[in-house]
Amino acid sequence: MTDYNPKVIEKKWQEIWEREGTFNASEDMSKPKFYALIEFPYPSGQGLHVGHPRPYTALDIVARKRRLQGYNVLFPIGWDAFGLPTENYAIQNKIHPKKVTERNVARFKQQLKSLGFSFDWSREINTTDPEYYKWTQWIFLKLFEKGLAYKKEAAINWCTSCKVGLANEEVVNGTCERCHGEVVRKVKNQWMLKITEYAEKLLEDLGTVDYIQRVKVQQENWIGRSTGAEVDFEVTGGSKLRVFTTRPDTLFGATYMVIAPEHPLIEEQKHRIANMDEIRAYQEMANRKSDFERTELAKDKTGVEIKGIKAVNPVNNKEIPIFISDYVLMSYGTGAIMAVPGHDTRDWEFARKFNLPIVEVVAGGNIEQEAYTDIENGVMVNSGFLNGMPVKEAKEAITAWLEEKGIGKFKVNYKLRDWVFSRQRYWGEPIPLVYCDDCGWVPIPESELPLLLPEVESYEPTDTGESPLANMTDWVNTTCPKCGKSAKRETDTMPQWAGSSWYFLRYTDPHNKEALAGKEALEYWMPVDWYNGGMEHTTLHLLYSRFWHKFLYDIGVVPTPEPYQKRTSHGMILGENNEKMSKSRGNVINPDDIVEEFGADTLRLYEMFIGDFERSVPWSQNGVRGCRRFLDRVWRIQEFLTDEEGISPQLERNIHKTIKKVSEDFESLKYNTAIAAMMSLVNDFYAAGKVTKGDFRVLLILLNPVAPHITEELWSMLDSSSRITDQKWPEWDESKTVEDMVEIAVQVNGKVRGKVVLPVDATQEEAKAALMEDEKLRHLYEGKNIVKVIYVPGRILNIVVK
Repeated sequence: MTDYNPKVIEKKWQEIWEREGTFNASEDMSKPKFYALIEFPYPSGQGLHVGHPRPYTALDIVARKRRLQGYNVLFPIGWDAFGLPTENYAIQNKIHPKKVTERNVARFKQQLKSLGFSFDWSREINTTDPEYYKWTQWIFLKLFEKGLAYKKEAAINWCTSCKVGLANEEVVNGTCERCHGEVVRKVKNQWMLKITEYAEKLLEDLGTVDYIQRVKVQQENWIGRSTGAEVDFEVTGGSKLRVFTTRPDTLFGATYMVIAPEHPLIEEQKHRIANMDEIRAYQEMANRKSDFERTELAKDKTGVEIKGIKAVNPVNNKEIPIFISDYVLMSYGTGAIMAVPGHDTRDWEFARKFNLPIVEVVAGGNIEQEAYTDIENGVMVNSGFLNGMPVKEAKEAITAWLEEKGIGKFKVNYKLRDWVFSRQRYWGEPIPLVYCDDCGWVPIPESELPLLLPEVESYEPTDTGESPLANMTDWVNTTCPKCGKSAKRETDTMPQWAGSSWYFLRYTDPHNKEALAGKEALEYWMPVDWYNGGMEHTTLHLLYSRFWHKFLYDIGVVPTPEPYQKRTSHGMILGENNEKMSKSRGNVINPDDIVEEFGADTLRLYEMFIGDFERSVPWSQNGVRGCRRFLDRVWRIQEFLTDEEGISPQLERNIHKTIKKVSEDFESLKYNTAIAAMMSLVNDFYAAGKVTKGDFRVLLILLNPVAPHITEELWSMLDSSSRITDQKWPEWDESKTVEDMVEIAVQVNGKVRGKVVLPVDATQEEAKAALMEDEKLRHLYEGKNIVKVIYVPGRILNIVVK
């Protein structure tokens, strides 16, 4: 018998699979389909680290199992290749982003292929390919046509070093996550997508899909639906302040107001405001924080009272002070809140700090000590005509009163904001619009798509914050498609999220030149049956792609209202020091090194055996060695293999139990316990001393999705005329998974004194007889009187003696 040599075996089978297109989805649409999807990678210069293969292996296992179950499987791969990291690298190293992308993709591709994933490489896509982004641009034109893409002034996080707008998630402690440069708030004229138009559908339809609970909760929280009332407060001097509140019943307890530092009221009333210098200084300070930092609950409350104007509480006509504070955002609600410190912890802390009145309006707490917030079912006090009403009734009564007076109305509000869509950078999809002084924004004809990204000499952002494309006058200057007069192209490009918002559709028909995908392909393959991805993409990518898909459904392009039927997520693989892997921490492990030393199957096996798939776990090099030893043991089973094809009678029960365990655990992400079951079966094989070819074949098929190369090689050694990829997934016989015998505890006067092995269906008399026949247990009752026997079948035999 030759030694197990993964280097030779893995290269051999990877070449065969590629040559024969083993894992390419079939065009036969009469077969049941299964569409498995991973989040396609961003091909960075660093290549893969060992955290990347974890989710890919998990879905690869499911895809391989489904093929063996007779499904036509689509398990595609591609590249999310536009974006800032590539552009920054290109700027620093004076290399065109296109060349950087090509090099990074080649590196990632080589690494992924070395791990034996069963991707359908014939459907590979790349978001930077004009044949792909032609359809990204087409979708944008459709959004524009339906009024869902619009341009407006918006405050963004601006990195003064990268000279680019950043998402809130990209700002850490007031600095850029990438370059650590200072981040300030800056108002820019930006393209926006009206995702808020779909807020209700995005929320409601979560009830129609199979998403793990934590994913659903994050989506719900991000959309943030709340019901309440909009209320207008008069401002001394003639303005109005509109607030949205979920608790209009507490209006009598509003003792001050807080507005965002950017609120337009400040400019409207600046001639009346007595402390503008103080206000301006606070605005400048707030301008240097991200929205996340501003709303962080644990931070110290800061603010400035606006002197010279007051608000008037509409229910009691009392004048109350107005403050500005950075914890109120213009981007949420109306940018103004009524503060009810008696019943809101943040308002209570703010009121204590600034010595403001605190009024109880829902009975039950001690507002001198803390805010009383458990007020869903309370009774109203100190609230005029609402006194004595339960909260629910008071909400309805005050809302009706506000509507009758014309100073408020019932309102459904969402935390979700419209999507800031434009980037003042080069490496992204050009926005296919031109601006004409007479016609405004005009789409270019669809026949002119794709609008190609032009070659530029410099990718540096401009000092004014415009895209580098703004300097390309030959490209910018054009004619209006509508009136023929001079016009200018939009020089902003789309964000990286654009290409990833519909890529799953292109996989179904990636070479179609007439549509983003053909109708027949979309009807057959959609929705995605199982999508796995990181929790960090739950609120952005997942929400954005659901929005685009729903829009395409509404205009008749796709056949399903939801893109993904099932969504799961995984934990990270941490460094051996239990910290997140990063170059700066020096704990990154390159999968190439593991493959070189131990083999790809060992890496795959270890990443699935390392622990609970949904939790973060630290890397262990000793664990890797243990998995390699297990594969060596599987290889050596050849030494005691017989020529019989059937299942060995003495192993039959354990084999059926293992088939059941592995089959069920693969479906519920319990890969570690499935592998443990296979390890236990291998122990049984060794204990038996001989196994049939039939026994071994079952093990090889069960192990194949996890360790495809070694199992394919061992199968070919058993039968050179067939492939393991052409076999059927084994089925278990439930009756053969049940144990005939069971070991139960023997208790004497309630204390465990021994164990006895019984048939699972043994009666009390049979259990007692077995105890009497066991020589080792005779001393427990000899010379004593057995006064009672308590028997719980399959668990306990308790004898009471005197």
